[in-house]
Amino acid sequence: MFTPKSQLVSPSPAQRPVLTAAVWKLLRPLVRILLRSGIPYGVFADLAKRAYVEIASEEFRIPERRQTVSRVAVITGLSRKEVARVRDLSSAEASVAAERCNRAARVIGGWLRDARFLDRRGAPRPLPMEGDGATFSLLVKEFSGDVPAGAVMDELLNVGAVARLDDGSVELLTRGYIPRDSKADKLGILGTDVAHLLATIDHNVHSTDAEPRFQRKVAYDNLPTEALATLRRLSADEAQRLLERMDRWMAENDRDTNPDVRGTGRKRAGVGIYYFEENYEEGKPS
Repeated sequence: MFTPKSQLVSPSPAQRPVLTAAVWKLLRPLVRILLRSGIPYGVFADLAKRAYVEIASEEFRIPERRQTVSRVAVITGLSRKEVARVRDLSSAEASVAAERCNRAARVIGGWLRDARFLDRRGAPRPLPMEGDGATFSLLVKEFSGDVPAGAVMDELLNVGAVARLDDGSVELLTRGYIPRDSKADKLGILGTDVAHLLATIDHNVHSTDAEPRFQRKVAYDNLPTEALATLRRLSADEAQRLLERMDRWMAENDRDTNPDVRGTGRKRAGVGIYYFEENYEEGKPS
């Protein structure tokens, strides 16, 4: 009896309508983004087929047996010809944009927590670009590797995260990296943040021998419009404080920022928070 990484399980009659309704709800905002970005159905269909083929090939194989085109076709419902075709499609990853966002976020995180770059009150202090002691160039070297400090500076200036002062030093204006003008970078977040949330949901639904991952939300459906501005500020402030605490803890336990940490394996883990609001419609599921 084999235990594959992922098992094919037919949904029960009670589960199927719930699952299809859930997929319908998550597809609506996704399709809205695709249409606003000029992505037609044919491109989305090819991406969906490729995801089916890749996951079936990598995660639903029989141990010690080659995953054939025929078996992938059976699992996915695609023809063998279509399986072979979508395997040759080019990748849709935006790794360059993702790496740029990660670099900028790491630099801001280091500026917020590393005592070398803080003033006596524990706030991030303005930094000269070059020189001795705490400088912006040193900050970038410590938290962004061998990327030129000027390139990181340009990115942070572009999103409004920093400002140049009259004396040439650099001041931090925000406590997090948020792409402001680049739609490409904002859309890149779609591919990471939503994927992480769906992976957590998948873990919580299908893992029977592992601890559930934290997944919560709080929502009310009869709030006055006038209350939302306060709610946005409150949620942003409280969430930012929590994320900064989590950032400090993870930095202390991450071997890239703290080489003295010992342990086995290499894992990526994190915490994501989002805010939402929408008009209430009677009878519409939440």
